[in-house]
Amino acid sequence: MDLFDRAESPQESSTRPPLAARMRPRTLEEVAGQQHIIGPGKLLRRAIEADRLGSIILYGPPGCGKTSLAEVIALVTKRFFERTSGVMANVAILRSLLEQAQHRKRMRNQDTILFVDEIHRFNKSQQDVLLPFVEEGAVTLIGATTHNPFFFINSPLTSRSQIFQLEALSIDDITTLLRRALTHPNGLGDRTIEADQEALVHLATACEGDARRALNALEIAALTTPEDSSGAIHITRAVTEESIQKKAIVYDHDEDGHYDTISAFIKSVRGSDPNAALYWLAKMIYAGEDPRFLARRLIILASEDIGNADPTGLQLAVAAMHAVDFVGMPEARIALAQATTYLACAPKSNASYLGIDAALADIKEGRVLPVPRHLRDSSHKKSAETFGHKGYQYAHNFEGHVVDQEYVPTTKIYYQPTEEGYEKRIGERLARWAELRKEQAKRSKS
Repeated sequence: MDLFDRAESPQESSTRPPLAARMRPRTLEEVAGQQHIIGPGKLLRRAIEADRLGSIILYGPPGCGKTSLAEVIALVTKRFFERTSGVMANVAILRSLLEQAQHRKRMRNQDTILFVDEIHRFNKSQQDVLLPFVEEGAVTLIGATTHNPFFFINSPLTSRSQIFQLEALSIDDITTLLRRALTHPNGLGDRTIEADQEALVHLATACEGDARRALNALEIAALTTPEDSSGAIHITRAVTEESIQKKAIVYDHDEDGHYDTISAFIKSVRGSDPNAALYWLAKMIYAGEDPRFLARRLIILASEDIGNADPTGLQLAVAAMHAVDFVGMPEARIALAQATTYLACAPKSNASYLGIDAALADIKEGRVLPVPRHLRDSSHKKSAETFGHKGYQYAHNFEGHVVDQEYVPTTKIYYQPTEEGYEKRIGERLARWAELRKEQAKRSKS
């Protein structure tokens, strides 16, 4: 039997799970990062240690430890761990898992954690099967998703679960994991490996917070690097560059990477930080974002956040849109960068944006005002005589090309120019016109 075992060991060695799977944590202390939710005294940690955990949804980027945390929770609470996914678990499979969990609780008094990866893919039929079992406590649901639960998971599930957001692991967190994997018995501890700090930092940086990707790249480096004369494997920066190759950009065009990055881009321009704006623009261009989408966002930005403080901003943004269509990528990136930096450095005003929204809100709430008679159409003489569409005063016949007459039957002010850029001059002009109207009103009374 020992001989048979030894004969099989090379095969076992060649088919053992990847390093990332072998290095999964078994205690809360071994979980990398996420101290904002599982640090000492934090809500989730207290619930786990007291075995008072209800259903939860873990939301975060790939490789941040959602599955690992779920498995650790099962180990700490001594609950049975059942794993499935929103793609694989059709209604029949899901019903079978839930009935087994119910039987397990009834016969052995053992609770079950049902871990559902990609839970955002659950449809209504799957939810209808799952929810009664969750509500009666037959299972504790732990869902995992890379998608914002409030956008991509139906409300019946989110309303019955606490949502915890996991963050991408830091470079230090991943470097620590890599160091541990080099010496751990479940990792690469059966080999003599010397890894340069620079090499490990490169892996931790290039994986963009994804511990799974970093660990698997380290394993490739270790398995493909020949031993030196002393029997040791030396992992250098050059070796890790080959093992991880091109840095992957976390950017799904219809998911969180897309929305989060364009949000950062918009807020950087609005916040007048051209360096940050260029970085987020570069990330989107590198990830293959549609340049026309970027041009459209710049046009919206030019009106929403710059407005009349610098009217040239809208002209430049529209010009960038035409340049994108006419020139195409990659050269169109230059026009996009020019528009981005101009808008980021321009004076800011959202007065036009606030004004139109305030006016729309009044109309939506029922404040629909009649057009004053003297402003109504008077081009048809008979219509004007019949309905009394008379009394309009032609502004160009008055001083300053402004006349004291009512244009809307309300004194509410929708547009309030700021003191920024060109809008300051607009404000001064409006003030001057107001004085002229007052003088005209005094003269008409006298």
